[in-house]
Amino acid sequence: MKKVETERAPYHHGDLRAALVAEGMRLLVEEGAGDLSLRGVARNVGVSATAVYRHFPDKDALLSAIAEEGFRRLAEAQRAAFNTAKDSETRAFGATGAAYVRFALANPALFRLMFSKPTVASRQSDAAAFLRENATARAPSGLDQRIFALQAWSTVHGLAMLMLDGLAPADDALIDKVIALPTTQRG
Repeated sequence: MKKVETERAPYHHGDLRAALVAEGMRLLVEEGAGDLSLRGVARNVGVSATAVYRHFPDKDALLSAIAEEGFRRLAEAQRAAFNTAKDSETRAFGATGAAYVRFALANPALFRLMFSKPTVASRQSDAAAFLRENATARAPSGLDQRIFALQAWSTVHGLAMLMLDGLAPADDALIDKVIALPTTQRG
């Protein structure tokens, strides 16, 4: 009798890397970065743990990819806010700042992860490039554009962290009031 070998058909997921990042983002909210595991992500996506290692050599690589996706989504939110308010350059600039804070409040675990990965946060992300472009267009005459961009980023990032940490109320009206202050008149 001839031995029949049964071969398991290779698992074809399509874009496994994207599926792993998406599941990692979901688990990040549920478990936090510390408890997130490659095995858990693999199990939930329905692939073997070894399949994950083809895309991410370790947990840190997956967390970095999740952070990069977070920056992409942040830039997308800022661009949408800008396009909604682009009838006024000043209003559009403020809208991008408010979108930054609102993104942080809507995605606290992701936002914290994004800025806990220094190599990812320091890269030229779309969100950072968008901030620089906006600040360059909005910087008052005579003020260093890099300083203006840093002031704007410090304001929105600081406000987001204060609200996330419960040191300031997470209130839409407060976000708009703080962001609306002219940057050059701040202390």
